[in-house]
Amino acid sequence: MPVKVSVIVPVYNPGIYIEECVASLLDQSLPADAYEVIFVDDGSTDDTPALLDALAAAEDRIRVVHQENSGWSGKPRNVGIAAARGEYVMFVDNDDHLGDEALERMYGYGVANGADVVVGKMAGRGRSVPVELFRANRPRASVADAPLIDSLTPHKMFRRAFLDEIGLRFPEGRRRLEDHVFVTEAYLRAANVSVIGDYVCYYHIRRADAANAGIQRFEPVGYFKNLREALDVVERYTEPGPLRDGLFRRWLRVEMVERLRGRRFLGLPEDYRRKLFEEIHAVVVERFGPGVAAGLPAVQQVVAGFAAADRYDDTVAFAEWEAGIGLAAAPGRLDWREGLLSVDFTAEFTAAGTPLVLSGAGAPPDGPPADVPAAVARVGADAVARFATATADLLLRERSSGAQYFQPVEVTREIVPVEESGQVRLVLRATANVDPATAAGGGPLRGGLWDLYARVRMGGWTKECPIGPGPRKARAATRAAVTAGRVVLPYWTDRHGHLALDVDRAGKRLGLDALAPEAAEVTAGRLRAPLPLHVTGVTDVLLRLTRDGRGGDAPHDGAARDDADQLTVAATLAPAPDGALLDAGLPPAGLAGATWRTALCPVPDAGVPRFQPLPLRLRAGAHGVEVVRRPRPGGLRRSARRLRRTLAALLGRTPEKATGRGK
Repeated sequence: MPVKVSVIVPVYNPGIYIEECVASLLDQSLPADAYEVIFVDDGSTDDTPALLDALAAAEDRIRVVHQENSGWSGKPRNVGIAAARGEYVMFVDNDDHLGDEALERMYGYGVANGADVVVGKMAGRGRSVPVELFRANRPRASVADAPLIDSLTPHKMFRRAFLDEIGLRFPEGRRRLEDHVFVTEAYLRAANVSVIGDYVCYYHIRRADAANAGIQRFEPVGYFKNLREALDVVERYTEPGPLRDGLFRRWLRVEMVERLRGRRFLGLPEDYRRKLFEEIHAVVVERFGPGVAAGLPAVQQVVAGFAAADRYDDTVAFAEWEAGIGLAAAPGRLDWREGLLSVDFTAEFTAAGTPLVLSGAGAPPDGPPADVPAAVARVGADAVARFATATADLLLRERSSGAQYFQPVEVTREIVPVEESGQVRLVLRATANVDPATAAGGGPLRGGLWDLYARVRMGGWTKECPIGPGPRKARAATRAAVTAGRVVLPYWTDRHGHLALDVDRAGKRLGLDALAPEAAEVTAGRLRAPLPLHVTGVTDVLLRLTRDGRGGDAPHDGAARDDADQLTVAATLAPAPDGALLDAGLPPAGLAGATWRTALCPVPDAGVPRFQPLPLRLRAGAHGVEVVRRPRPGGLRRSARRLRRTLAALLGRTPEKATGRGK
């Protein structure tokens, strides 16, 4: 079979961090003979060269090229392109990894849409990644109609013939931003760029030793010299005007203004901070016309203006004010409606922990602000004037991987006067609907823990925060739902009270212990009991009956070991006014003369069905079957549990460490 994709991985002393990368490359859904992996070892001095050679000996799809250290990733990637045989090449860093279907999806999407470049959705574990670009799939995109310029890392798929046709290769040597130069030219010269927004293809991983090359502090003079080369590419392939200004705005905003703002700027050593400011000032004056900064929100215009005017002290003072700006998202009503989790929240910016108040009158003044108070007034007036464009989103983020997905949301905006001060608060009220069947980019939620974040764009700020805190004593935020082949429990994290979802992991938190025996009944050979669960229609479940005295609670391994001591019967859950009604037909024979523990399996079709104990026992006697409550733990067992909790506290262990549900 012809090679469809060549994956090129520059390697330099990755240590253990290459293991997850290798595993993800070998586990791809694309057939093994349809892709190759080319590791280019750039003079590693650890055990990596021997490891790679052993892999190549065991796997036909792996090749290794060894070379002397070149100082950066540009040359290894170029060597990989020269060695590639695939229709497309895909660049992966040795400490990152791919989604299992990444190569198959990206290649298929690229071929289907005639793409020269395919950008796969990204997720970051400890690292920031573009968000807006991946709101949806974009089969045909360009820098003029999509925020492609927000993503300039090389971790994309490129048609190899396209790279050869235009003679595009990475700048080589020890330098920065070689990927900006390469990717920018690819965007500008591609016939089409396709973006996958519904599946996480690439995972950026922050190493525990913080040794990722891209996050190391740089030397400002060399960095901005390299940045100018990316600007040169834009000038070479665009005409003066709005498109060029818009592209330049990306570097002004991300590489300059954002480095001069808030805690990020204040946290730098003073001498480094001054040198950084000087280099940014030089680039702004030298390369950017008035149309570049004019397209920024007022808060970023202020910082850009201070940089252009060489006002270092004002930049520091404004950063000190901005450092206090945060975001709060207070939860409101939370409930299930026809299988959708409806989440109400109120979001607004804060200053030093209290609601942010802004000037509510007047238009934003023209010209550079005279001082920092004038700059703050301008930002406030602009935020109020543009409040109609403010947005609030709900992001659902998988805790284990960092994958995140936008959820449908409706937003209303409210300007709240602050007494007679003439100032106002800007409040966003949102209602989001989370459908577990489609919440992960159109697919169902995976089992695990998911955190809910509010994301607000307003007044030049884009900020995210968890939704919460919720009620201090509450653990479950609302009842669990059995939907989309999952058991989904909204809950408040133990440590901070933030809203999260437990998918197919919750046990005791499902609240099944709240069932009172007197609410259940056995009539005509059927057990009926109300349960605190949400279902949208009649749902098939299983009820397991275990003879009392067999030992232990009902097993959780899903094995159908029916015998004289254990029976599994088909049952259903149906919607009821206060939850769901369990209805199970009891076996006509085989229960007499014994007491039986009960356990519910809400999702029988799960890969590993899980049974949750119910606080009911069925006692079969001469006059039929009656429902009795499960005995509470005896005094000795309660004492043992208290002792375990005490020992855990003394050893520094917390409940969230044991359950994985805290933050």
